[in-house]
Amino acid sequence: MLIKKLLFAVVLFTFLGITANAQDTTQKVVPNRVNGIEQQKKPYVILISIDAFRWDLADKYNAKNLIKLRESGVQAEYLKPSFPSLTFPNHYSIVTGLYPAHHGVVDNIFYDKTRNVIYKKSDKTMAADSSWYGGKPLWVLAEQQQMLSAIFYWPGSEISMDGIKPTYLYNYSEVIPIDKRVAVVKDWLQLPEEKRPHFIALYFPQVDQAAHRYKPESEETRKAVQIVDDAVGKLVDAAKSTGLHVNFILLSDHGMAAIDNVNTIPMPKAIDLTHFKVTPGNALLHIYANDKTFIKPTYKALKAEAKDYDVYLSKQIPKAWHYNKKADIYNRVGDILLVPHLPKVFNINGIRPDFGQHGFDPAIQDMHAVFYAWGPQFKQNLKISAFENVNVYPLIANILGLTYTQKIDGKAKVLAPILK
Repeated sequence: MLIKKLLFAVVLFTFLGITANAQDTTQKVVPNRVNGIEQQKKPYVILISIDAFRWDLADKYNAKNLIKLRESGVQAEYLKPSFPSLTFPNHYSIVTGLYPAHHGVVDNIFYDKTRNVIYKKSDKTMAADSSWYGGKPLWVLAEQQQMLSAIFYWPGSEISMDGIKPTYLYNYSEVIPIDKRVAVVKDWLQLPEEKRPHFIALYFPQVDQAAHRYKPESEETRKAVQIVDDAVGKLVDAAKSTGLHVNFILLSDHGMAAIDNVNTIPMPKAIDLTHFKVTPGNALLHIYANDKTFIKPTYKALKAEAKDYDVYLSKQIPKAWHYNKKADIYNRVGDILLVPHLPKVFNINGIRPDFGQHGFDPAIQDMHAVFYAWGPQFKQNLKISAFENVNVYPLIANILGLTYTQKIDGKAKVLAPILK
């Protein structure tokens, strides 16, 4: 009996050790980098993303810090996500200034015809492989111009673009407490001038997690909003304590909608899986043809069968989404795209979806995100109209005094009026 207990203990501790090691909580620092002399006096920008923080949640759940901070600076009517209004595509759009069909991350899961491979953001090897990504993220732009950057979680930040990573980086995990993240940012701001990052980005997943599982209208989501609101308040106080003049931009990638997770839409009968590949999704389905001769007859059959969803050939996808065949630079959007009508969603794998979902048309109010900004470079007590999230890239580049020559979708003129 004693031997069995000892063996069980060894197995248990081994398992716990493996689990702990799976969560990488160490800071990655690229050695021997310093800010250029001309960069050391440039402004500071902290970019904060609250995943799925819908346009109305600050007021709905009385996020006191966010309400106070936005009123001292700039607030948009709402921030319009790129299509599809999903986490990975939109976070990468924010930091590249490109629509998803232009930077290549067209969904959280998609098929690449050239590689004959299905990309999954959950696959850490793929997520860190820069060959999947186009554009030039803000941290790469900064580092190329000898301005240091620091990222505490941001989708896409673990890749090495042109051999360049952020100087300071945490790979994504959910082990590090939110207060520890605030403390790390304070530590970054207290580094000597030559080692201090001028562009810092953070990502908070708490609201997304709660709203998915319990719906946006839930006590759990309210608590998540309060947790993040408290963290932002502490972060601002930490920045103030350093004596530095820091500019804050707080935004979200998309909103969230309550859906019917019981009466879901199954795989349409018109789709013959011997002729097509279908990547799983709730808010949209990509249908990829193994043989193009099957596209038109299947499209017609789907149109005849369709109930509670729209059917598009890739060339017919609405122009406003910047997602059709012409826009699809990497040829990763499905030959046929299926988009459900809220509150309906697809369920092709038999797994009941969460109560809250996103990924739908960015024009739908529940998909709208937030944009708040405050600090020495921003005007005060200013409310502006809604705008697309690709315009954040040129705004940040402008504040930091960074130049870019690559083509982007964002326009500097859109947000230039919010600066002093």
